[in-house]
Amino acid sequence: MARDFRRPERRQAFLLPPDMQDWLPQDDIVHLVLDAVSLMDLSKYEEEHRVGGVGQAPFAPSMLLSLLIYAYSHGVKSSRAIERLCRRDAGYRYIVGEHVPDHSVIARFRRRHIGRLQAVFATVLRMCRDAGLIRLGLVVLDGTKVKANASLDANRSAATIDEQVTRMLAEAQSADQREDRQFGPQGREGLPRVLSRREDRLARLRASKAKLESEAEAAAARQQAKIDARVAEEQGSAKRRRGRKPKPAAGSVDPERVANPTDPDSRIMKTRRGWVQGYNVQAVVTPQQIILASEVTTEANDVQQLQPMLTEAQAMVELVLGEDAVLGAAAADAGYWSEENAASQTEECELFIATRQDRKQRAELRDAAPPRGRMPKGLSVRGRMQRKLRTKRGRAIYALRGASVEPVFGQMKERQGAGQFSMRGLGACQGEWHLHAAVHNLRKLHRESVRRRAAASQATRR
Repeated sequence: MARDFRRPERRQAFLLPPDMQDWLPQDDIVHLVLDAVSLMDLSKYEEEHRVGGVGQAPFAPSMLLSLLIYAYSHGVKSSRAIERLCRRDAGYRYIVGEHVPDHSVIARFRRRHIGRLQAVFATVLRMCRDAGLIRLGLVVLDGTKVKANASLDANRSAATIDEQVTRMLAEAQSADQREDRQFGPQGREGLPRVLSRREDRLARLRASKAKLESEAEAAAARQQAKIDARVAEEQGSAKRRRGRKPKPAAGSVDPERVANPTDPDSRIMKTRRGWVQGYNVQAVVTPQQIILASEVTTEANDVQQLQPMLTEAQAMVELVLGEDAVLGAAAADAGYWSEENAASQTEECELFIATRQDRKQRAELRDAAPPRGRMPKGLSVRGRMQRKLRTKRGRAIYALRGASVEPVFGQMKERQGAGQFSMRGLGACQGEWHLHAAVHNLRKLHRESVRRRAAASQATRR
C-alpha cells in the first residue's frame, strides 16, 4: 500500500496495482528517501502547516519534503514537471499515492522552507556516518560557479536603474490617484496581477540600486583605509613614500556599474567557458566524495572562503561524529592561497594549499625531486608551503585533491541539474545548494547500500 500522508480526517486509502511493486524495485532510492525523511525533525515544518479550513486538505510536510528530495535526486527541479511525474511515474506515485499536489503547492513549500534545508543535509550526513562512509584525516575544499536564475542580458547600469525606478514610481503614483478617484482608498486592497508584477519588479530594482550603493560605500571605505595607512606611514617615518598617491575615495555609485534586477544578489563571474550570471558555490568533501560542508557566496574569488568553509566543516563533523572529531588535513588549489591562509594552520587541521595554478603545480610535483632533510631556515611562507607539497606525503595528498572534489561537482551538475539555480536570491540559493549537497550524499549512500546488498547476496549464494 502506498504511504498516505494526508490528514486522518480526509484520508482515503489508495492501493497500488499489484504489478506496480514490480515497477519499483527494492533498491530504488525512493525507499532511502522516505527513510531519511522519517528520521528528520519536522516540527518547524508542522508549525507553519495549515490545518483544517475550507478547500482541499493540506499535504503533510513529510510527503512534500520526500517528493522534493526524490525529484532533485533525478535532476527534476520544476514544480510543474514534478506534478506531471506524480501522475505517471511509479517512484513519485509511491510517495504521493492517489493525492497529487498541485505545482503551486510544491513551489510554495520549497519557497517557504528553503532556509531549513541545511538540517536535511545534517540528517543525511548522520546516515552516512552510521553506514561508515565518513572517514576523516583529509578533506578537500573547492569552489565552482553555478548559474543564477537570471540572464547576463538582464544586467542594467546604475543610471538605467535610477531612470526605471523614477519612472515606475511616477506611474504607480498616477495609478493610485486614478484608482482612488474610481474606487476610493479602500477599493484597491487586492492588487491586480499586472500591478503585483510591477510592484515586484520595483522592489527588485530598488534592491539592485541598494546593492550598488552598498558596494560603492565599501569600495570608498577600502580606498580611504589605504590613504589613511599611507599618511600614517609617512608621519611615522617622516619620509614621503614614492609612487602615486591614492585617489580620494568616491562614495557615489559609478553610473556605468551594472546590477541584475532579475536576481540582484547574483554577480557576473568568469568560468572556463566564459562569463555567467551566477554564484560561487563551495564544498568541503572527503576523498570518498562525501560532502561535509556546503555554502554559496557572491564573491568571485575563493581566497576568502578557506577559513569559513573549514570552520563550518569542523562544526559539522563535531555535530555528527562528536566533539573529539577533527578534520586532520585539508587540501586546496591555488585559488585559496594567501600567506594569511597558510598561517591559519592548526594542530587539528594541517593545510596543503597550492601556490600556483593547478596545471603548473601538478607539473612541479611530477618533475621535481622530493626534498630531503629538515625544513631549511629562512624560507618564506610560500617557500615552506611549496617544499611541504613536494614531500611524498604532500604529493599524495595533493593528488587526491582533484580526484575527490571535481567529480562531486561534475556529478551534481550532470545528474542533479545543479549547474543552475532554480530560485533567486542568495538565501534561497544557499538553501537549494544545501539540498543538492544532501541529495548528493544520499545518492552516495544509496549506491553503497546497493553494492553491499549485492555483495551479501553473492556471498550467500557461495
